[in-house]
Amino acid sequence: MKARTIALSLAMIFAAIAVGFAANLHMGTWKLNEAKSKIPAGAPKNHTVVYEAMGDNIKVTVDGTDRNGNPTHNEWTGKFDGKDYPVTGDPDTDMRSYRVVNARTLALTNKKNGKVTVTGRITVSANGKSRTVSTTGTDPQGKKMKTLAVYDKQ
Repeated sequence: MKARTIALSLAMIFAAIAVGFAANLHMGTWKLNEAKSKIPAGAPKNHTVVYEAMGDNIKVTVDGTDRNGNPTHNEWTGKFDGKDYPVTGDPDTDMRSYRVVNARTLALTNKKNGKVTVTGRITVSANGKSRTVSTTGTDPQGKKMKTLAVYDKQ
């Protein structure tokens, strides 16, 4: 009976560690790998994306360039629960939501004035060293756009 209790306790500890690790796969600093990405000319680029824990929330900080090559910076703080949370610093987005699809994948939705402008998937590789962000959406001029951005973990 004692051995069984110890084995069960160890199994629960390992399961908790695995869940904790899986929840943190997105955390850290990610740098755009332009050579592996397929971003159309004139589309904005997120060069660096940082995911960090802020208490029980996640803070996502994005630095990049806009359609004209000017520097951009935006921030989002919230939970990966599919609910909308405000975005600051992005003229094309005022709300963003992230939803956990599985241990390595998030779904994202950007909105402006209540209207969905971008949807996408963020998938971290099995080895945790890269992530792929595929998005589809409409730019402020109403033009459809599709991007595939690959990031390397720093």
